[in-house]
Amino acid sequence: MNGAMYASVMRRREFFWFLSAMVALPLNARAQKSAKVYRIGLLSGSSPAGPVGDRDRSLTSALAQQGFVEGRNIVFDRRYANNQVGMLDALAAELQADKVDVIVTFGYPSALAVKVSANKTPAVISGAGDPVATGLVDGLARPGGNLTGVTELSTELSAKRLEILKDAVSGLRVVAMLWNAADLGMTLRYRAAEDAARVLGVRVQTLGVREPNDFEQAFAAMTRQRPDAILMVSDALTVLNRKRVLEFAAVNRLPTIFENSEIVREGGLMSYGPSQSAIGERVAELVAHILQGARPADLPLELPTRFELFINLKTAKALGLNFPPALLGRADEVIE
Repeated sequence: MNGAMYASVMRRREFFWFLSAMVALPLNARAQKSAKVYRIGLLSGSSPAGPVGDRDRSLTSALAQQGFVEGRNIVFDRRYANNQVGMLDALAAELQADKVDVIVTFGYPSALAVKVSANKTPAVISGAGDPVATGLVDGLARPGGNLTGVTELSTELSAKRLEILKDAVSGLRVVAMLWNAADLGMTLRYRAAEDAARVLGVRVQTLGVREPNDFEQAFAAMTRQRPDAILMVSDALTVLNRKRVLEFAAVNRLPTIFENSEIVREGGLMSYGPSQSAIGERVAELVAHILQGARPADLPLELPTRFELFINLKTAKALGLNFPPALLGRADEVIE
């Protein structure tokens, strides 16, 4: 091949390469535009603030580590009942009608609403108590149906919280327990704590509430028969009214223990429970499995593995409590 012919061939090749590249560019652009964007529904009986908001942020961060980034390949559809539990069935049905790819729930009432009113949509539950005991799933290893998620060690954790109270409050005999008596998941958690109290030689003052007005009755009962400390079981109702509980405890100089560290930062004495960031990570992993094609029925429920003890030393000093050094040494964070 002489030089002129070679040059001509190379020019034709360069032309066809350029033409192919020009044709491919729109195809690549279309491929990027048509990349799957997943819709994730978030359902809670509470409001976006407080512990639920923190768990939401933890979930968002953990999903990003799994490669699912809000605004890029996932869109969140957030629904909060703002403590109007009767709205949850309708909100769950709306998420299913909107064809979200998966629903993440916070709390037992939300999980139940998805099971009843959005049973064709995969869901990952958290903060719902014991899902086997409440009938949400068939079993931990093979949940069946449309639900999987993160369960909790309610019996063990209830006993641990009472043990921590005994270590912190000398002569502890009576613990007032506040819980939402209209929430089956929280009622089972209360019963587990009551069983643990008997083993520890502590009496439980039962203060079930069903609506905000019931808190005044609970406070009146504690005024008539003063407990040695308060243990609050967290759900949408109690978390919504947490500041009232904190104010009552401060005025009456009562030690408190909670499940979520956020309430300790607001003035509660102590909290002990699963790491919320760790729960967010586990939920995110299950969501990622579902978005990649797994069925909730085949995904075993996860158990929490990281637990945190928070202590508010400023509140302790206001109550005149001197924590044993061993207890302070066990704390994951001491707030001063």
